[in-house]
Parts: sequence; structure tokens; C-alpha cells
Amino acid sequence: MPITNEIWVFGDLRTRPLFDLSLRVLEKSAQLAESTQDRVVLFAFRAAPAESGSLVSAEEGCEHVADIEDLAFANGADEVCFLEHEAFSTPMVYLFANALSPLVKEKSPRLVTFPMTDFGRDLAARVSAAAEAGLMAHCVSLKTGRSGEVVGVCPSWGGEVICDISFASHDITGFATVFPHGMPVEKKYAKAGETTRITISDSPVDPRIRLVSSHLVPVSDEDLESAKTVVVGGAGLGTSANFAKVRELAAALSGQVAATRPPVLDHWVEEDRLIGQTGKTIRPELLISVATSGAVQYTAGIMDAGTIVAINRDPSAPIFSIADLGIVADAPTFLPLLSERIRKTVMRKLADAVCAEAAGPSSTRRVGEKISALRKANGWSVEKIAEVTGQTPEFITGVESGEISPPVAFFLRLSTAYGVDPGVFLRDEEKARIRDQRNQGYVNRTRNYSYQTLTSGADHDHLRAFMIAIEPHHDHKPVAYKHDGEEFIYVMEGKLEFTLDSKVHTLNPGESIHFHSTIPHKLKSLSSDITRCLVILYTV
Repeated sequence: MPITNEIWVFGDLRTRPLFDLSLRVLEKSAQLAESTQDRVVLFAFRAAPAESGSLVSAEEGCEHVADIEDLAFANGADEVCFLEHEAFSTPMVYLFANALSPLVKEKSPRLVTFPMTDFGRDLAARVSAAAEAGLMAHCVSLKTGRSGEVVGVCPSWGGEVICDISFASHDITGFATVFPHGMPVEKKYAKAGETTRITISDSPVDPRIRLVSSHLVPVSDEDLESAKTVVVGGAGLGTSANFAKVRELAAALSGQVAATRPPVLDHWVEEDRLIGQTGKTIRPELLISVATSGAVQYTAGIMDAGTIVAINRDPSAPIFSIADLGIVADAPTFLPLLSERIRKTVMRKLADAVCAEAAGPSSTRRVGEKISALRKANGWSVEKIAEVTGQTPEFITGVESGEISPPVAFFLRLSTAYGVDPGVFLRDEEKARIRDQRNQGYVNRTRNYSYQTLTSGADHDHLRAFMIAIEPHHDHKPVAYKHDGEEFIYVMEGKLEFTLDSKVHTLNPGESIHFHSTIPHKLKSLSSDITRCLVILYTV
């Protein structure tokens, strides 16, 4: 049968977000049809007619896709065609392919397009193979050539170049998978169309294939386009495990994760995280580009970023030509170090906010906002942060809303859960001041150690700090002792043996420990010089 003047577009009705992707491909197909003078038909599979063009599938947990026809017509469709069979209640690629293949041979449309999702790619490959026709994959856009033929604009050579691809024969139906990103879903066409139904009489179910279970992935409320900080990972990371380090960096910065095309195709990250000509254009205040070469197809989506930081081990990588700051380093090695430093800085700023001298309701509120942002950036639930800090979910909610001012012990536990040494709560100048105090006199309590109170006049406060000096190879006290509250010990000089109950810990300068003071504990100097420790005691 000769080619008909029609372009068919697969409408994925499984969920509303997937249908929105179909609408984006529909609009690109409609733009092509303006040049080819073809009719545009959106085809979709369903089990039975649904009233008012809405789809309800409780089994799949789908959203209502209301007014399918109106949305399709508004985005360029001339016709909406429903392919119906009772087996289509459970979406299966092989069922859809078996139903669509004979229809394509019978109707012979000029082109059949599919959103470039896993389901769309699979369906396109099966139907094109059955039709013994060509398939243009990964089309960024569609256009007509000099002779009026359909041309797909596709990335090639790993995204380094964009190529025009067409079909060897224009006498049979062609197929194309199309990137659904790059343009919003808008109602640009004010026209009416027709709705048709085709009952599929023969679509045998293969008893060897059955759906075991399915569930919807929760829709993230993270908005990539409006994010202030974005970390983009590229193909140079090599593995999904290395890409996970990009996620860790983004979490430390309370930012969003994005990617170039190869990580998306390798399923290291979701398709809606794609940046560039084939994805989204973003305008963050800070963009960190990790292991990306800097191909123009990618950089077209980041040129409006405020500050661009590039990390790549190749000093000649094109990405450095547009970066405000370039770091030549092996990303898998460098990223954990950077993430750790950022986490420490975040906790230090949080500590500054907590310990602000002019603390009041507004200060408490700001601290709560910082804790909330930190929790969300790490993907923690309120229950999770309550568990790691030893509090109740209601307490965490009160802290984040600014109604409760958390104790210091809360922040010590939070820093431990965040993977940061609690010593980060000490500023460098505080550490220097404490070191300088070794030249001052200490109040002797026994012949083996001395101490000085650093929180003068705070004897009745919940939080007190002491500098303790223990003589070489001597115990702090002859026996283990305990008391109410919590304690934090930071070793400034020397080497400390710390016994908590029956477990022995050895701490060197810069190391610390946080514990409940109700557990018997004992300190001993292991060095040949005086061991000096900062001790922070918190009592309820």
C-alpha cells in the first residue's frame, strides 16, 4: 500500500507525566507535519472506553489523564485513535507491538514517532522490525530535507556532533524515537479533531509473560530548572558507583543532580535530569560540571549559569573554556574530599547560627530552616533524623519550625550522623586560643592533672567547657566515674587513652569522642608529654 499522508504519535497513558512526554513528541511531530502537509494522529492503548476521555487504572496506580482528546488537539493532533482490547489493562510492550504492527502495514503512515523512554524505545524497535522498516533513534528534532523527505536531527559520536539522518527508502513507513525534553507542554493549537476507536480482535496473551508487580516511582518535588545549585555528572565518571559521588556532592551543597546524555542512557540517573540541547536548559547560581567533556550539545543548556566550576582530569577538555573555575583532578578521587570539606563547612555555619550571641526567635527560626534544608538535601525523613539524634519526630518538627531551640547534644549527634567530626564546632581561632592557654596557670586538683574552666560564671548553665591537662603516663582519676548529662572530649595535644565502660579508645590530637556521661569512663595520658583535652559537658 502506498504511503499515506499521516504521522502517528504514540500516546503513553500509563501516568500523567508519561503522557506529558507524549505531548512533547506530539508537538514536534505537528511541527514536522506543517512542512509535509500530513495529518497527525495520536494513538493510545486502553482496555475499554473511558468517559470524557479520562483514563483510570487503579491497578497501575495511574493518575487520571483527563480530557485526553482536548490535550492532544491543543498540542497538534488532528485525530486521537484508541486501540482497545481487554488485555491492554496491563501495559505490556509485546501486546502493544502485536496490535500495532498489522495496523501500520495496513494504514501505511509516513512516520510513527515514540517518546524516548524505555517503553517507547522497546515498542518502536519491535514494530519497526516487524515492518522491516528503518528506525531513527534519539532524534532531537524532526524536519524535512531538500526533497521533502523526513529528516531526524540526532546526536552522534558520543554527543560530540549533531547529524541529519533520513531513511534509505521513502516508500515505506519510517519510525523514530524522539527526545521529549527541550520544550514545555503548552496548548499552542486552537483546533478541534476527531476521535476514533479500533477494537483489536486478535491480541493473544503469552502465558509465559506476566506482570509480577508494579508501583509508581514517587514524583520528586525537586525542580531542576529553578535550583540555585546544580551538580552535573558526565560520561567520564565511568560507572554508576562513581556517579553516586556526584549525588553525594549535590546533597552536601543542598543542590540538585543533573547529567549529560551518556549517564541517562546508561540508567545512572533519571531522564528528567538530562541537560543540554536534548534536555533542559538551567540557570543556577552555581553549576559544578564533573567529568563532562564540554560538547556543545551539553553546554548549550548551561550557558546562563552564574558561576561554572569544571572538574576534569583532562586539562585540554573543552569544558574549561567556559568555566569560571577549572579543577584538573580525577573526579572519583577528588569528589569525596570536596564533599567532606563542604559538609564540615555546612556544619560550621550551622554551629555559628546556633551559638550566635544575639540569639532570639528569629535566630532559632533560621537554625530550624538550615536543619530542614540539611535533612532534605540528604534525603532524610523527619523520623530518620529523630532516630539518629535520639529525639522524637515531634521534637524535630518543632526545631525546624523554629518553635524549639535544640540543645548542643542534638548538634553533636547530628554532626556524627552527617559524617562530620564533632570537632568542627570549634573554630580555628577557638582552637588557637585554647592552645595558647597552655601558657597560663591551671588550677590544681590532684598531683596528676589540672583543669581550667573556660565558661567562667556558667556553673549553673547546661553547657560548660573545661581545659584538662593530664600528666605524662598518668590517669585523670584513679577510678572510673560517671555523672548526669553528655560529654564531648577533643584532644588538643598528646595522646589519650579513654575507657568507656570496658571499651578502650585511643585518641590522637584532632580526634574526639561524644558519649553519655552516665556510662562509667576514665581518662589516661599515654604520651611522654602533658596531654591536653577540651571537655564540653552538657547536663539537662
